[in-house]
Amino acid sequence: MSTLAPLEKNAGLVHAVETTLLAAPDREIEVLGRVPAGASRAEAVAHLRRAATEVRRRAVQTVGAAGAGHIGGEFSITDALVTLYLSVMNISPAQVEERDPERDRIVLSKGHAANALYTTLAVGGYIAPEALRTFLQPTSMLNGHPARTKIHAVEASTGPLGHGLPIAVGMALAARLDGSDRRTFVLLGDGELQEGSNWEAFMTAGHQRLDRLVALVDRNRLQQGARVADTNDLEPLADKLRAFGWEVVEVDGNDVGALLDAYAGVPAASGKPTFVLAHTDKGFPVSYMRDDVAWHHKVPSAEQVAQALTELDAVLASIDTEEEVTS
Repeated sequence: MSTLAPLEKNAGLVHAVETTLLAAPDREIEVLGRVPAGASRAEAVAHLRRAATEVRRRAVQTVGAAGAGHIGGEFSITDALVTLYLSVMNISPAQVEERDPERDRIVLSKGHAANALYTTLAVGGYIAPEALRTFLQPTSMLNGHPARTKIHAVEASTGPLGHGLPIAVGMALAARLDGSDRRTFVLLGDGELQEGSNWEAFMTAGHQRLDRLVALVDRNRLQQGARVADTNDLEPLADKLRAFGWEVVEVDGNDVGALLDAYAGVPAASGKPTFVLAHTDKGFPVSYMRDDVAWHHKVPSAEQVAQALTELDAVLASIDTEEEVTS
């Protein structure tokens, strides 16, 4: 047994645990933190692309070592998570630890993407990177689905699909009652939108004109075992949300620059809540995972982990080259 203890106040876990540790990664993820103040757009995009790529290369090693996870859907939502935590939201590790009432709130409704959330929290400085080696281990704070009783930065325990948006609507209503300008963000899976509880929440948010509420759907078109369209088709999704009183923005959800632009329009001038329809690919950008339903819950072999790292390292190299050209 190995003991993992918080290194400082902002280590982020509710308490230390004694548990087995997963095999160490080839290198531990670096805490990159927020986009630096005063960064140009190009610098902000490069920072977020680098962070998202580092999250993916660490996350695939975690799933390989743990023998479980939801790597495909974690890769498709990573750009949205990184863009929110490292640029868009009014949030920091200090605000979380001090429970600043004016911090923005975020709910990961597709809680099975917990590994992507934990790794984003590590790259943002909310939890110690070495805590990632306890993922799914006995007594770990890093469960297969996020729990607010275990990690300070987790605002809501999720996993049962269809619950995150109703919780977020309640948070947005609470902010209004408090007279607060804080915003509430919720990230959903597209298969999850087959749950009726979401549509009750969409209707309520539209009726209440919760303009500081933002829902992003990870529209990767795949769910467990099948394509969403073959299971229970959601289209015309954008038109449905407009009919429910939402401002709809469609973007490439694997493009951090496009996500920055989408979030820049919040709150919408119309006074409506914002729905970001983020078109993504499951498994992005790894070639053998991309748009393949098998990778909803598949575990990569050692050879597949190595191939993913090779492809992701090529992405990092291209970011380095672009930065050199523009510097």
